[in-house]
Amino acid sequence: MDVSARIEAVYAQIVHRNPGESEFHQAAREVLPTLAPVLGAHPEYLDARIVERLCEPERQLVFRVPWVDDDGEVRVNRGFRVEFNSALGPYKGGLRFHPSVNLGIVKFLGFEQIFKNALTGLAIGGGKGGADFDPKGRSDGEVMRFCQSFMTELYRHLGEHTDVPAGDIGVGAREIGYLFGQYKRVTNRFEAGVLTGKPVGWGGSPARTEATGYGTVHFAQEMLRTRKKDLDGLTVVVSGSGNVALYAIEKVHALGGRVVACSDSSGHVVDPDGIDLALLKEIKEVRRERIAAYAAAKPGAVFSGRGSVFEVPCEVALPCATQNELTEQSAIALVKNGVLAVAEGANMPCTPAAIEIFREADVLFGPGKAANAGGVATSALEMQQNASRERWTFAQTEARLTAVMTEVHTLCRTTADRYDCSPDDYALGANAAGFVRVAEAMAAQGVV
Repeated sequence: MDVSARIEAVYAQIVHRNPGESEFHQAAREVLPTLAPVLGAHPEYLDARIVERLCEPERQLVFRVPWVDDDGEVRVNRGFRVEFNSALGPYKGGLRFHPSVNLGIVKFLGFEQIFKNALTGLAIGGGKGGADFDPKGRSDGEVMRFCQSFMTELYRHLGEHTDVPAGDIGVGAREIGYLFGQYKRVTNRFEAGVLTGKPVGWGGSPARTEATGYGTVHFAQEMLRTRKKDLDGLTVVVSGSGNVALYAIEKVHALGGRVVACSDSSGHVVDPDGIDLALLKEIKEVRRERIAAYAAAKPGAVFSGRGSVFEVPCEVALPCATQNELTEQSAIALVKNGVLAVAEGANMPCTPAAIEIFREADVLFGPGKAANAGGVATSALEMQQNASRERWTFAQTEARLTAVMTEVHTLCRTTADRYDCSPDDYALGANAAGFVRVAEAMAAQGVV
């Protein structure tokens, strides 16, 4: 059986064994064909069935999360943790609290995390978790009770040398605090390295909040430099207005770019003068209002509840919201408007059809597993600080983050070139580089 046929057989097995998990199927379909050059050069990986083993999680946890709301009503949610691969280190990946969360979404995120974590060069494996709980509109007391119930089950599977969760959509500093408090209570240990994304005052890393957004912008900047450009003076569109989007906007402005549009689930806002970040943070982080409030407060800004933020003309697009948000239609609009580069701040925000349009138009495309690796890289740096009882400054952490993102960018290009592909093929470069690092470790550790 040749390599391509073997890959197709593996994909068919994934679909058969994981029915209904469309996001996981999509993630596997995006990665597997790009591994053909590596597998052709290393038939020993085929003999050891590395790909088959890599696509099967080491452990999948699904559990009940009962809790009581402020009205005294008993609620029941479902919790998940997929511990996908530990060949390079303890499982590492965020927790997502959102009504859309199901096993397929958690597996797609965990699968992506394997490659992303490997690209950083740090000693962390891949995992992901979450629950179909929606913290929006819930009181602090309700969120606390949910987090305590969630951790009462999950704690037995965690540890700084076993599995180290962080935040994701719906899980910020508040939720991490409640989760850590319950972990400490039931284990009787202040094991700071068991959760990352903590506030700086009790073990958190400076720049962790900013890391994913900052790292995405650094990656975009590195891509542009390969064509003798940079962000200074360019027009940028950012989807989302959560943590990743806010700090992507901040870093774009710091580098001289101008973000003219951002969004949330209710629509998008266009501000030709450039997004006022202080006002946006006030609306989203303090007042917790919808994006329309920005247009109401800022003269010249316009809100739209129709269409896509990616229809706004720009030279750089940073999708920073959620999976499959940038569709084929959006990609066509971006190309028509002269986009130069797209870097994924979210996980798998571009559909396969959109990616193909970017490839055909020679638009620089940075896949999420490379472009948004800054968040997990800084989480690993937080683990370092916790283990050594050290506390770095913001400048120290950001310097390490910048160095990691530059190294990831270089690794993607050199790996693509090594396998006789265009250095601009960041998707192949990222997938191949991450795979080789994990495959080497798996082969060395035997059939486990």
